[in-house]
Amino acid sequence: MAFERTKQKDWYKVLGAKPSDSLAELKRKYQKLALLYHPDKQEADVPAGAAEERVQRFIEIDQAWKILGNEETKKEYDLQQREDELTKEWPLHAQIYLEDMSWNEDEQLYTLSCRCGGNYSILRSETKDVSLVCCDTCSLVIQILQ
Repeated sequence: MAFERTKQKDWYKVLGAKPSDSLAELKRKYQKLALLYHPDKQEADVPAGAAEERVQRFIEIDQAWKILGNEETKKEYDLQQREDELTKEWPLHAQIYLEDMSWNEDEQLYTLSCRCGGNYSILRSETKDVSLVCCDTCSLVIQILQ
């Protein structure tokens, strides 16, 4: 599942949860909110505007659970969040194509020298999940383009 990169919702905030919460804890928070906002549980005398807001909130809660309740999509979402945080903390130094990096067959590792003398390194197994790589010596970051 691909995630929107611009103004993505914080699905943890939607559920009132934290990234460190267990799957059981996330499920408990989801169920509590789903019961509270489910359209079938609404009182009949709620104004139309408020009812529509509650339906939208329920849809948002359901979407959060679809992402965070699945181990695979949660992992992808968490990686995306971490990448967004890194981009905010450390501006990108460069964008590099994977094939422009040096390949070490024995270690199954791509490397690139940093201007500080350190290295950017990424394991072949990480290339599908990771696109930002920090230098092992300084705070510069490169983005790996595929």
